[in-house]
Amino acid sequence: MDQKKALFLPFMQIPTGHHHVADALINEIKTTHKDIVCDKVDILSYSYGGVEKVVSSTYLAWIRKFPDVYDWLYKQAAYKKTSPHNRQYLYETMFTYFLKRLTNQQNPSVLFCTHALPSNIAAVLKKKNKLQSITVNVYTDFFINRIWGIDGIDYHMVPTVSVKEYLLEKGVAERRIFITGIPIHQVFHSGQEQQSKDEGISVLVTGGSLGVGAIRKLLNYSHSDRIHYYVLCGKNEVLYEQLLRKDKPTVTPLPYITSKEEMNILYNKVDAVLTKPGGVTVSECLMKRKPIFVYDPLPGQEKINVNQLIQIGVVSTVDLENNLLEQQILDFFCDERRKCIYRQKVDAYHRNLDERPLSLLIEEIIQKKH
Repeated sequence: MDQKKALFLPFMQIPTGHHHVADALINEIKTTHKDIVCDKVDILSYSYGGVEKVVSSTYLAWIRKFPDVYDWLYKQAAYKKTSPHNRQYLYETMFTYFLKRLTNQQNPSVLFCTHALPSNIAAVLKKKNKLQSITVNVYTDFFINRIWGIDGIDYHMVPTVSVKEYLLEKGVAERRIFITGIPIHQVFHSGQEQQSKDEGISVLVTGGSLGVGAIRKLLNYSHSDRIHYYVLCGKNEVLYEQLLRKDKPTVTPLPYITSKEEMNILYNKVDAVLTKPGGVTVSECLMKRKPIFVYDPLPGQEKINVNQLIQIGVVSTVDLENNLLEQQILDFFCDERRKCIYRQKVDAYHRNLDERPLSLLIEEIIQKKH
C-alpha cells in the first residue's frame, strides 16, 4: 500500500488548542485512513531544544503578570485590522532553515499548520518553490491574526463564515476554503442528549488545561441550591484541594481529565458551560449545543475570540465580581425568548459547517493536486 505522510505543526509544548486540534485531526486520520502516517512536531522544540521550556514559562508568566501589556502588544503585532500580512523576517531567520530540514527529512505529503508561525514559514517556502508538500492552515481561534501565512497556503480549514469571508477578501479561492469549525475529537460529535435529573441547573466550569483563570473566585460565593457547579481544576492541584476542603454541596471539584470520553459524559450531564473563550473548548460546547458563559478572557487571542463569538451570538459574557454570576445564569434559563434566540444562533452556526465528514475532507485535500 502506498503510504502518505501527514505532518502536524503546532508551536511550543503547552497543551493549548494548537495541540488539541492537531491531536483531533491525527485521531481522525488514524481511525479512517490506515495508509496515512501521522507525526506531530513542535517546531520550536525541534529547532532550539530546551529553549522551548524557557519560552513557554516566560510566555505564561508574562500573561499572568502583565496582561494589559501582552494584550496591547498582541493586537499591535498580530491583529491591527489595518495591518497587512507582511513578511515576518525575524521568524523566517529563526525557523526557515529548521522547517526546510524537517520537511526534507520527513518528506510529508501534507503539512497541517495549527499555529500561525509554522504556517508563515511554510507559506514563504511554498512561494519560493522550496516546499513541495500540500499546505493546510487549521485555524484554532475565531479570527485570523496577521502572522498566519495566506499566499502560498493551499487549503484553509476555517471556523466560521466571517473567517471565510476574510480569506476571500484576501484573494483566496473559495474552493480552497472549508468551513469545518475548529476541529475537535470525534467523540464529542455523539451523545448530545441531556441526562434526566432532578430540579436545578448544572454548570461545568473550566479554566483551561492549566487551570489558568479566575475559577478561584467561585470560592467566595455563597451558592444557592439552584445551581450545581462541576469545576474542572486542570493541573491546578492547589485549587482542587481548596475546593475539596470547602466541601460545598453545590460544588464538585474535578481533577485533570485526560479522557475525551469522560469529558463527553460531563458535557452530556450539564445544562451549560462556564469557560474562558479558548477556541477548542468553545467548539466542543457548540458541538454539544450547550449554552456558553464566558468569563475573564486572557489577553490577546481570547479577548478577540469573545468579540467574534458575541457577533455570531453563541456566547454570553458574565461578571464574576460582586456575586452576580448566579443571577446572570438564572436570568438566561428563566428567559424563554433568550434561550430560543440562542438555539437559533447555534443552529445557524451548524448549518454553515461543511456537511462532509472531516475524514472525507482530509482525504480530498491529500488526494488533490495543488
